[in-house]
Amino acid sequence: MTEFIKNRSLKKHNTFGINAKAKYFTSFKSTIELKKIISSQIYKNNKSFILGDGSNILLTKDFNGLIMHNQIKGINIVEDNQTSIIVEVGGGMNWHTFVEWSIKKNLSGIENLALIPGTVGASPVQNIGAYGMEVKDTISKVYVFMIKERKVKIFSNNDCKFEYRDSIFKRSLKNRVIITKVEFRLLKKALNKTNYGAIENELKHLNLKPSPKNIAKAVINIRNRKLPNPSELGNSGSFFKNPVISVTKFKSLKKDFPDIIGYRVSEKKIKIAAGWLIENAGFKGYRNGDAGVHKNQALVLVNYKKASGQDIMNLARHIQKTILERYNIQIEPEVNIL
Repeated sequence: MTEFIKNRSLKKHNTFGINAKAKYFTSFKSTIELKKIISSQIYKNNKSFILGDGSNILLTKDFNGLIMHNQIKGINIVEDNQTSIIVEVGGGMNWHTFVEWSIKKNLSGIENLALIPGTVGASPVQNIGAYGMEVKDTISKVYVFMIKERKVKIFSNNDCKFEYRDSIFKRSLKNRVIITKVEFRLLKKALNKTNYGAIENELKHLNLKPSPKNIAKAVINIRNRKLPNPSELGNSGSFFKNPVISVTKFKSLKKDFPDIIGYRVSEKKIKIAAGWLIENAGFKGYRNGDAGVHKNQALVLVNYKKASGQDIMNLARHIQKTILERYNIQIEPEVNIL
């Protein structure tokens, strides 16, 4: 029988460590359990939110509804050929646990995404990416439970409409589907994507040659130096998306800010490093009460123990307003605001 817990504290279920409560809380380990929850009166009478590891949310108040915790785990190899392995992974599986599994099998495709917080089910929603890799390049299928239709539907890679930190699950299908599992194609031949200077430098420092295992080790070292551990300092990783602007606008900004960092994403578009914008505006290490900007990485907002979700949100808005006034660039949150 499905258990619904009333007034459940979500402090341990969000990496910001915000002490908000959910009116109702439940979890599911299979599609069958999920169907039972969705057939319940509590689900029908309340708004709901699917929770993974809570690493991409900011709780600005108590959630007056039902929190559904995805606990569908498991890794299942469905095809093994000469060049690749196709694997199905439960949506509730921790992302880095899956990366570690792939590295142990000496498979390539997600090693640059090591230590990204969150679950496998959240990875296609955000189209997570880091150090020259995006998860869209390894995803072959996404299995979703269609809430209204009460059935499972399979989305191909093209169906997902992946873009930079974006997908159909974040747009037209937001709050309409629940990702139950994701299918990945991982390669047996190493991609060895080390074109981001930080990885090359770290491999040299470690005196290691490129391989999935060594690249992951380099990425983990870099992330541990730059990013705070949520168990020690509440945060959700990168709070803001890197904005994409026109080449013309970038050239204009370059005149006033010669050190501005940008990466070409197409013939007419440049992706700007939001961390540079925030740091250059003087926010690195900034603190207002217990809400602050991390001292080593300006993209990361942190909770020094007692900040409320609203405190963090107020800081985020202050940063957005300053960036808009200083550079005429609108930066958007990468996290879900509840």
